[in-house]
This record gives sequence, C-alpha cells and structure tokens, in this order.
Amino acid sequence: MDKNMPVTFPENVPKYISVADAILAAIRDGEFGKGEQLPSINELSEAYLLSRDTVEKAYKELRRQGIIEPVKGKGYFISRVDVDAPLRILLVLNKISNYKKQIYNAFVQTLGFSATVDLQIHHSNVELFHNLIAANSGKYDYYVIMPHFYEKQQEVIDIMNKIPAEKLILLDKDLPDYTDKFAAVYQDFENDIYNALDEALPRLKHYKRLIYINPNLTPYPDEIRKGFWRFCRMHDFAFSILDGIEADTKIHAGDAFIVIEENDLTTLVKICRTKELEVGKDIGIISYNETPLKEILLDGITVISTDHEKMGETVAKIIMEKKSEEIKNPFSLITRKSL
Repeated sequence: MDKNMPVTFPENVPKYISVADAILAAIRDGEFGKGEQLPSINELSEAYLLSRDTVEKAYKELRRQGIIEPVKGKGYFISRVDVDAPLRILLVLNKISNYKKQIYNAFVQTLGFSATVDLQIHHSNVELFHNLIAANSGKYDYYVIMPHFYEKQQEVIDIMNKIPAEKLILLDKDLPDYTDKFAAVYQDFENDIYNALDEALPRLKHYKRLIYINPNLTPYPDEIRKGFWRFCRMHDFAFSILDGIEADTKIHAGDAFIVIEENDLTTLVKICRTKELEVGKDIGIISYNETPLKEILLDGITVISTDHEKMGETVAKIIMEKKSEEIKNPFSLITRKSL
C-alpha cells in the first residue's frame, strides 16, 4: 500500500473505529482525493494485520457517514472529502402544518450546529417522492422521511430501498412491511387512539353515540379509523364515521365527536351554539392534536395527541448518538371540559 496512513489502536477503542479514523485523517491530509479508490479490504487487512471483518466494519462506518461509496466489482471510492463538515440531513415531510412545524423546530434546535437540514415536501405524491429521492441520492448523511402515502405502498418501499438502511430514519409512521433494519420514531395510530379512548371511557359513557370525523380531502392514517372502530365494538357503543362536518350536519344531544381537522372542530362548535347544545354536557368533543388555543376554547377542549416536540427531539438524538432504534412516540389524553 503506497499511501501514508498510520493507524494507532488505543485501548478501549474498537479497532474498526481506529481504522476509520485513520482513513479520515488521511483524507484531511490530502492522501486521498474525491473519487480516488481506497485499498481493498484484503490489502488493508494484510498491511495492518487485521481481520477482514474489522476492515469491513471500518468501511461500513465510513459508508454510513457518506465518506465512501462502493462500486460493484471495483471496490470502495472516496465520495466526499469535507470530512469535518456538519452532518447533512434531508427531511422529507408529507405536508406543512403547525404540528409539522413543531417537529421541525424541535429537530433543528436539538441538532444545533452539528448538522444542516434541508426540507422537502412530497404531498403524499409517489411520483414526486421518487423524483425527490432520485435527485438527492448520495448527497446526504441521513434521510428522515415521513412515509404518509395512501396508494402504491410497494412502490414507496421500493423507492426507500434505494437509500442505505443505515442512512434512513422513518418519522411519524412505521412501515411494518419494510424489511430492512432502520431507525424510526413513530406513532402507533391504531393502538394510540384505542388506549386514549379507553382512558376516557368513564366520561364517554355519558354519551349515547360516538362519531369519528374522518376527513376525505386530507386523508389520515386508516389505522385511526380501525382503532376507533375496535374501541366502539369492544365497548358496545353506537357509532358513526363521517367524512366531514357541514353547517347542515345533523347532531343530537348525546353525541360525542372525535375530530381531527380544526375546520371541522370550528364548524361543530358553531352548530352547537346554533342549536343551543352545551358542549361537555349535551355534546362531547375530543380533538386530535394539542394546541394552545384548545386549552382556552370553551374553557378547554379535550385532546388526544402525540408529543410533536418530543418526536423532533428524539429523531435528532438518534442521529447525534448514531443509534438504530425504533421508538414509539408518547401519546396522551388531556381531559378538559368539552367531554
């Protein structure tokens, strides 16, 4: 091997880390340039009396950092030389909303100066998502993706399979059919709503019928509907599922609503006022996702909500601590006067 690349092996440091650090030092010193080929695994293992497994682990770590990339049948090549630059992260959300902004702000603030984050939106459009990933392939250390799609699930998985599993983190939604090992911070939509409604059961028993407003213009995970349906069946509640609520929607004393969209919440409150139905007594309301306004509206709207700030913080810590975990985000019921 004709490169000047001294390797030291301090105690309590895995040998593969020492090898990776030596390669990084050689890149800093100009021994390797962008596009240049690294020694083969056999060459490096023979030069430093290391096992092939140790060298393979070192190369895998450098690949995870986006420093090197394999070329089939040829070996490993340097893909970037800015080894001391902040991590580069592509965050791909399905849409912009106040809740997504909470996630984004907590994510960026927790990372601080250790990373630069680029934001893209796929709008649940598979073709747009494909183009985003193709255009940014190999450009980032991590790809944090919110996989909210409502069709072509296998195509979505095929697109994400093009991202190295060690660089991929799923956000908000898990994909049980995705077989590669990856990190994720997710909501368990079906069980979350079931458990939250179960906690609210003593108050829900005061109502005759439960109604879930499932928006059709902005689809939400179908697991929410399944969890609502399972809860109603388990506890023998009469129930309905509506795709929206309008000014002429018929509501009756004894109805309790689970509402996702704030537009539907506003319309429901207006109907209650028009019909002189008292919220929290004649009509029950549970709203999805906490906001400061819901703390004071009608002396408090009961909410079921994940912790969006916690989600952003957790995914940032996964990156900073170089973990590969699947973590369920906290979800809770906040009981107020509307129920």
